[in-house]
Amino acid sequence: MENNDLNFDNRIPLEELKTAVIEIREELSKVIVGQQNFIELLIVALFVDGHVLIEGVPGIAKTITAKLFAKTLKTGFSRIQFTPDLMPSDILGTSIFNVKESEFEFKKGPIFSNVILIDEINRAPAKTQAALFETMEERQATVDGKTYKMTAPFMVLATQNPIEQEGTYALPEAQLDRFLFKVKVDYPSVDEEVKIIQTHHDRKSRNPEDSIQPVLLPKKLMEYKNIIHEVVIEEKIFKYIAEIIAKTRNHPHLYLGASPRASIATMQCSKAFAAMKGRDFVTPEDVKKALAPILNHRIILTPEREMEGITTESVIKMITESVEIPR
Repeated sequence: MENNDLNFDNRIPLEELKTAVIEIREELSKVIVGQQNFIELLIVALFVDGHVLIEGVPGIAKTITAKLFAKTLKTGFSRIQFTPDLMPSDILGTSIFNVKESEFEFKKGPIFSNVILIDEINRAPAKTQAALFETMEERQATVDGKTYKMTAPFMVLATQNPIEQEGTYALPEAQLDRFLFKVKVDYPSVDEEVKIIQTHHDRKSRNPEDSIQPVLLPKKLMEYKNIIHEVVIEEKIFKYIAEIIAKTRNHPHLYLGASPRASIATMQCSKAFAAMKGRDFVTPEDVKKALAPILNHRIILTPEREMEGITTESVIKMITESVEIPR
């Protein structure tokens, strides 16, 4: 490769995008302690038009992080609490007869926003889940034979509790596949927990949301999305992604491997990771970073391995280490 080809600064303007990412992180750090990986994945998903499933036990700031993340964007936000008696019309909206006009008028439901936070997605029955996933995939809703388009940006952040399974409806694999990432949020470290307590003490009775300011406009977000499309990805990186995904399909520890949708998602997210670092080319490290959150809900362990306590993350690591890194 010629030296002048390595003048990456001039090819794609990435400084502004990189600064916007830093600003989002700084805003969230006013309230959120730690969770750096979680926040980074939320930003990547925003840039590549993906939805995020957030899994973790109660009380570890899943909902508040998602809520405050939405507040850093100058867009609409709505929150839907899923319950067993929730109906599709409670999400999508319903047609109401307007006496004055003598015709039916469609009243849009809470899904018609930009960033939608769904709390405890596995609490609602299959019919309601299906209505939501159609909207997530098609970015439109059909009610009474009429189609209504979603306004961009459109992003669903859904939380679920992995421990409490009573009265829940597990998401089928085909519906899980609609999510770009499944992020597993862990407990904070002791040092982080000390900082969390101190932050709460210092805040007194102030609402944490009041300290977060919007730093990203929809127009700028669209510009950044277009810039990410221009990030260079070499053929050897395409092959690297394809080999890793293909190995999930015939691995002895796995009952179900990943589909080509996972390959495309890995490619898109790798480009976003590179752009956020100020690079206009993808490296194998960008690919590795994207793999676990993209694959951990798309692959299924064999019952034997699951009983042995092997995790999907350990199998993903095993597969990644078995594929030669392109030079």
